[in-house]
Formats: sequence, C-alpha cells, structure tokens
Amino acid sequence: MINSTTSTERSLRPEMSAIDGQPVARIAAPRADSMSTGNAAALRSALAAQPEIRPEVVARARALAADPGYPSHAILERVSQQILATPDLSEDQS
Repeated sequence: MINSTTSTERSLRPEMSAIDGQPVARIAAPRADSMSTGNAAALRSALAAQPEIRPEVVARARALAADPGYPSHAILERVSQQILATPDLSEDQS
C-alpha cells in the first residue's frame, strides 16, 4: 500500500550528511513489497452500477458541438498561450 507521496528513504537525514565533501555511503534497509486490493471490489461495483452511455452527457455534447461559439475565443487564446508556454521535453538535454 502506498502511504505517502514523500518517501522517507529520500528525505534528508543528519546521519546521511557529507563530511569534508566526501559522500556518505547510504545504508539500504530492505523492505518487503506490499499491495492492498481491498478497495478494488468496491471500485468495480461502483463502475458496474454506472450506465455505459449517459444520455444527458451525450445531449450536452451534441449541443456544444452544434454551438459555433464554443469554445469561446478567450478560451482558445488561453489554451494556445499555455501550449506555447509549455517546454518541449523532446529538446531536454539533461
């Protein structure tokens, strides 16, 4: 089971500090892998209870697709600015 997004194995600990610029050897503490699937059955049950096609969502999508003003010019501008501001990770040289 994943308990946290912060691993205690990676956090800064005083005993792991370098002295005189020399790196300190890391002490590995092996732990057994574990996984909890207790909520998987509840998730499957909740998903099975949902209809495969929701008519109200389809109707809204059709209405939006027929609207020539959707999405608005302002939304298109914001999305295009975000795309242009996003770094190209294929050019990352690190």
